[in-house]
Amino acid sequence: MVTAQAQTLPCDHGGQPVEIEAARRLLAARDAYGRLLWAQDTFADGFAITTSFGIQSAVLLHLVSRLAMERCRRVPVVWVDTGYLPPETYRYAEQLHDLLHIDLHVAQATISPARMEALHGRLWETGLVEDMELYHRIRKVEPLDQALRALGVSCWASGVRGSQTDHRREMAILDGVRQRWSLRPLLSWSNRDVYYYMEEHGLPQHPLFDQGYSSVGDWHSSAPDSSSLSGRQTRFGGLKQECGIHLPGLMGEGI
Repeated sequence: MVTAQAQTLPCDHGGQPVEIEAARRLLAARDAYGRLLWAQDTFADGFAITTSFGIQSAVLLHLVSRLAMERCRRVPVVWVDTGYLPPETYRYAEQLHDLLHIDLHVAQATISPARMEALHGRLWETGLVEDMELYHRIRKVEPLDQALRALGVSCWASGVRGSQTDHRREMAILDGVRQRWSLRPLLSWSNRDVYYYMEEHGLPQHPLFDQGYSSVGDWHSSAPDSSSLSGRQTRFGGLKQECGIHLPGLMGEGI
């Protein structure tokens, strides 16, 4: 039986609807790599992953590089570059790109940082949730959705994990997000799982990890862990934990 939600989402590469509950049961029995295999088999060229080149991004990038090698078919990797990332993140992105030979597609807003600030001000400084949401819509959500549309993506995988935020704790392995399938192959992974995977495969840490960061995004909205805040609690000036990329919609947008 195909649910009403599944009817509004893309079909598989053969034109058949994806039955969400059956897919979730199948994915729950697989490991992270097996979940990526399922997505590529189901959606073929309509499958991509996203990355932030953040603290724990190397795991999913390594998994998808394995998939490309073993299947001889590269998976597009979409990186949303807000224009406000720390210098360490830009250098880390170059390092992982060269190490893992990923098929990188950079998504950026159509409006430059300077123009946005001239028209809207430094939105992250006002302390208003609505300004932070506008910032995220301009610099993150719309660029991502435009890139996925241009690539013809039906299903995208991300490295979100349930332990990161309250919202992510309630996520399913597979769901619909803004008219596309969203796969979370690492959803049940712990910080320990991430650490040991990176150690086992010799993956480099983000340079800010050694400075106490367990989560990093834009330079103005990230901070190292403290005695009272850790992980994504340190993000966005404490106003919110989600930027909107993993939410069904943002500020009424249906993109």
